[in-house]
Amino acid sequence: MIAAAVAGLLAGYGIAIPVGAVGAYLVAVTARTGWRTGAGAALGVATADGVYALLAVAGGSALVPLLTPVLTPLRWVSAVVLVALAVRAAVLAVRTYRAGSLASRDDGTTTLTPARAYVTFLGITLLNPMTVIYFAALILATGPDAPATLAERTVFVLAALLASASWQLLLTTGGSLLARTLTGPRGRLTTALASSTLITVLAVGLVV
Repeated sequence: MIAAAVAGLLAGYGIAIPVGAVGAYLVAVTARTGWRTGAGAALGVATADGVYALLAVAGGSALVPLLTPVLTPLRWVSAVVLVALAVRAAVLAVRTYRAGSLASRDDGTTTLTPARAYVTFLGITLLNPMTVIYFAALILATGPDAPATLAERTVFVLAALLASASWQLLLTTGGSLLARTLTGPRGRLTTALASSTLITVLAVGLVV
């Protein structure tokens, strides 16, 4: 049981720690909306990772051939969604800055509630089927040591979920600190544009 928990933690951190477009967007949203909304978004990402971990232990090897033909379309959809969100954030930041009210943090994302952030980030993350392939490959690679019983598989999934959640919440803390550091209109405009650019670059990297 302990081995399954350790394996789940390592797997969860392994998929969560590399900060891609979703991670960059998570930090940016937290910086603009606050920690509570960022935490909702973080839990959405972690839930998606937990879902894919569950699919992997329930038969990930059988799902890989089914997912392979749709990997490219899903990557494109994910990239388009992220780029659209990045462009929207940048446009709203510029408009608000020109209106002279950026310091009030009314940049179009303040209406994003924790619940909406959860659903949004859950959907974005679920568009990445590479996660289930990652977990499936990891489980297959462990061979006889892979979680076999229902209890071990449950512990593995919960540990992976916990690892992902803890890392995503750490990212939201960074976003919250960023918001406190750069509270002026020019600073918030700069970070909004920088984060939108980074998200766009990382999103394009998904399909290039």
